[in-house]
Amino acid sequence: MKGALGFIGVFLSFLSDATYGESALKFACGNISHSCMYYCNFCNDIHGAPTMGCLSILSTHLCLRNFESAMASLNSTDWCIWDNVRGLYSNLSLCTEDISDCLLIPWPNPLVEETFVNIHAEFFKDCPTEELSDPPPVIVFALVITPICLIPVMVSLVVLKTKNGDGSS
Repeated sequence: MKGALGFIGVFLSFLSDATYGESALKFACGNISHSCMYYCNFCNDIHGAPTMGCLSILSTHLCLRNFESAMASLNSTDWCIWDNVRGLYSNLSLCTEDISDCLLIPWPNPLVEETFVNIHAEFFKDCPTEELSDPPPVIVFALVITPICLIPVMVSLVVLKTKNGDGSS
């Protein structure tokens, strides 16, 4: 609750921008877009720098919450159909990438990777996957027995070629 109130307070402070568009940042910001400056100002006000903690807060509130609410609007049986979730998944990916780019934090990064692993564990764990299976026993037998049979034949050929001792035959 305390974090949410702080988050809302910072965004309300953006509405009453006293710098009149001039940057008071202590660090470089990715680009000069309006939303990028909000992200950078937020990190400046809360953390003093574009940290992974700031990225976590921003991506959770701006990206992950949107993704979760959009997924909640779908039927859980539709979660496994790629055409239904492709746009939502892409939007989440782009959102995390945009925030990371604004904060000049490399993307992908461990935080984003953890976010996507958690998403897969929460939403896609029951989706069927195409698993590789062993080939039929006849194929396995043929692939195993072929080299076993060839070894004695190759040894016999070497012995026959070198039997006369001069090696010229």
